[in-house]
Amino acid sequence: MFCMKKMMQLYCPLIMAIALAACGDGSSDPVKNAEKENREKIDSQVAEQKRIDSIAMATIPSKQDADFVVNAASGGMLEVQLGELAQTNAKNPRVKAFGAMMIKDHSERGRKLKEVATARNITLSDSISKAQQKEKDQLQKKKGDAFDDAYMNLMADDHRKDISEFEKEVSGGTHPSIKAFASNTLPVLRMHLDSALSIQKIVSKKTPVPVTPLPVTPVY
Repeated sequence: MFCMKKMMQLYCPLIMAIALAACGDGSSDPVKNAEKENREKIDSQVAEQKRIDSIAMATIPSKQDADFVVNAASGGMLEVQLGELAQTNAKNPRVKAFGAMMIKDHSERGRKLKEVATARNITLSDSISKAQQKEKDQLQKKKGDAFDDAYMNLMADDHRKDISEFEKEVSGGTHPSIKAFASNTLPVLRMHLDSALSIQKIVSKKTPVPVTPLPVTPVY
């Protein structure tokens, strides 16, 4: 009996201390529990919002992407318009056929690019640039062999520049669908360049070369 009394004297203060500590740590406080639960919910929501925002940012075109789309669309329009001009001003059947290919291929690529631009809220020009209009005006004045030569020279130069710009977008662009358009169009542009260079060699040989008359020595 004495032993039991001693044990109670020893353990009762310890049990009371544990009970008081449990009451004082806030674990059973409904207000604190609610606050804790809300903090956890908010932390989770913030983390989810950051994840959503990062995904959304990845789908926003960069300035480079937007500039590429605008210039590619304008360049495509020029190719179509010059291809139409080749149907009336060209002399060589292969030049006319090349122009017809420009109309077909660049019209198709233009429609696909417009879909990409619309989906990404990118504004496109409804006409070619002033510099491109100047090129068209100059070419429009030529006919026959002179047109064939000038047109194929322009097509070779334009497609070299186009390939460079499309490669730049593939390597440095940020938007997946715009980069995909550039990548998928590159084989078409390279094929156009090969054709342009081949026809360029043919028509350049048929362009009349101005002959300077030799001075005539008078006979006495």
